[in-house]
Amino acid sequence: MVTIRPFKALKPRRDLVPEVAALPYDVYNREEAREVVEANPHSFLAIDRSETQFAPDYDMYSPEVYRKADEMIRQWTEVGIFVEDEQPCYYLWELTMNGRSQTGLVACSSVDDYLNGIVKKHENTRKDKEADRTNHVDVTSAQTGPIFLAYRNNEDIRSGVEAVKGSAPMLDYVAEDEVQHRVWKIADPEEVTKITEAFAGLANTYIADGHHRAASAVSVSQMRRKEHPDYTGEEEFNYFLSVLFPDNELEIMDYNRVIKDLNNMTPAEVLDKIAAVYTVEEAPVAPYRPENKGEVGMFLDGKWFKLTAKEELKKDDPIGCLDVQYLQANVLEPIWGIADPKTDPRIDFVGGIRGLGELERRCGKDCSIAFAMYPTSIYELFAVADADLLMPPKSTWFEPKLRSGLFIHKIEK
Repeated sequence: MVTIRPFKALKPRRDLVPEVAALPYDVYNREEAREVVEANPHSFLAIDRSETQFAPDYDMYSPEVYRKADEMIRQWTEVGIFVEDEQPCYYLWELTMNGRSQTGLVACSSVDDYLNGIVKKHENTRKDKEADRTNHVDVTSAQTGPIFLAYRNNEDIRSGVEAVKGSAPMLDYVAEDEVQHRVWKIADPEEVTKITEAFAGLANTYIADGHHRAASAVSVSQMRRKEHPDYTGEEEFNYFLSVLFPDNELEIMDYNRVIKDLNNMTPAEVLDKIAAVYTVEEAPVAPYRPENKGEVGMFLDGKWFKLTAKEELKKDDPIGCLDVQYLQANVLEPIWGIADPKTDPRIDFVGGIRGLGELERRCGKDCSIAFAMYPTSIYELFAVADADLLMPPKSTWFEPKLRSGLFIHKIEK
């Protein structure tokens, strides 16, 4: 049983939404974040990455940085940049990119569902990244970046969503990355109850993107529970900001690999070793994008190759059947010695949104070989999460990205 509930969203004033709403904090490095905020001081990145308000060499994890984020939320609320809804509501958020739309329900999900495994995970978190967001949520008493959740398509939910979308949206704008955002508010108590009950009929939701934000929200909740041992469970800190999407509307893009060197091998030696675990052919087109599961595009020595996984080496367990795991187990670790791709400096990852041209560019700049992957499916993600297993690092790249600052959940009222 999935537990969600409506909330009083703190939102940008409607005419300021395009200016305020920003891509997630972790899309940018420190220098890029500073450049965005310098160009647009009203970008929510100024709050999500409040080190941008200090000197470039200032400790970005100092207490003053998090206090600055809290101060800015309060200031922006006082001057009317942010406005809070008067009653708890749900919202529908439709994102359209390259002609494909997906519609999610903006709601608060239960921390207890996370702790009890109803909200399922497929990644570990890094302690440093989790600590950063935990401090941000704790000091601001606000969840500013929504967690991207997926659920198995449900007809009751779908029909309710379509009924709401039959009316005019309260917000409709196209962001600078050409993604269209449309939002509908659901305030009618009867409609709110129907949605709540429909989601209660689901067995699970799944974190698609935002594991660090989710873990941080839960950490703060547990801290607040210790501070308030008489808590009832109804307090806002018992819930975290989320956007829930049906699986049939989601698309996972490829998450590709580039390696800095050839590990003291010649291109011919690399091809010989890879031929032991993949069938190697010259690619029919260049650049080569894999067309089927089990295929990989490889760029080496200025040429594209088509790799096809060998049947006898394939695994049928939820992790072993993943293309990214086949490459890791049969190529990256045995040939390059890359046992931990999260920490090994010789490997880097390129999101599919950057295109295959980026792989060629990297191989001409600071890398020697690139692997273009076939995208992991949402159903493979579900299978891994249902088995309580963890995906290999950088297995999924979701687009479009949810904007931060469009909805803020205050955890103290």
